[in-house]
Amino acid sequence: MAITIKKLIQYKQQQRPIVVLTAWDYLIAQLLDDSGVDLILVGDSMAGVLGYQNTLPISLEEMIHHAKAVRRGVKQALMVVDLPFMTYQESVAQAMHSAGRVLKETGAQAVKLEGGYPAMINTIACLVQAGIPVMGHVGLTPQSVNQMGLRQQGKTEAARNRILQEAIALEKAGVFSIVLEHIHPDLALEITQKVSIPTIGIGAGSHCDGQVLVTSDLLGLSEKQPPFAKVYTNLREAITQAVDEFSQEVREGKF
Repeated sequence: MAITIKKLIQYKQQQRPIVVLTAWDYLIAQLLDDSGVDLILVGDSMAGVLGYQNTLPISLEEMIHHAKAVRRGVKQALMVVDLPFMTYQESVAQAMHSAGRVLKETGAQAVKLEGGYPAMINTIACLVQAGIPVMGHVGLTPQSVNQMGLRQQGKTEAARNRILQEAIALEKAGVFSIVLEHIHPDLALEITQKVSIPTIGIGAGSHCDGQVLVTSDLLGLSEKQPPFAKVYTNLREAITQAVDEFSQEVREGKF
């Protein structure tokens, strides 16, 4: 049975952990979906797969192109697509246009936006009222890398309270779930207990309602992983070895 937003909320109520991974093409999406992943995120973290140094350069066109491929591989999981940097921050109208394109052109069921400051809360509320499901994202927000870096967020009492209030405001605005990235596990637990929607952690401890990893990090494909990512296998090494063996056989006339 296909995963829906309603089902994810039921999973929180049932205390059933939610599994989330990222995808950037048909083959990876198909493998994740066949493995029973609950939610597949076409994240702007895909920028690393495309050779960008951070998430800022990736465009809406690139996100849509790859999301279409992912959609062809997804049959059961809920599919969410990130809106990239500066495709939703300027105005509600810009966000509506970008999110509408994503849903219409890719077949995804929802979009994800970073931040919980007042202007973003208003934007999200307008999107939800227009029938566009939104996933929130607080804590470390990679699109703000030039402002906050990649360090853990919420270390001071003021910063901790701000993140908590942002999460509460996001729920009131209508998001169906919130990603909590690189915050202290105690803060993630407090947010998870105070909101009625699923929290998805990444570098936020084990007390969230679900966990997400960037799939290229999980598979050991990334050149470097964040400190909170766990590498479950080393495909860079396996692929390099396979290519070396193939090259050697070709050069020796064995293939």
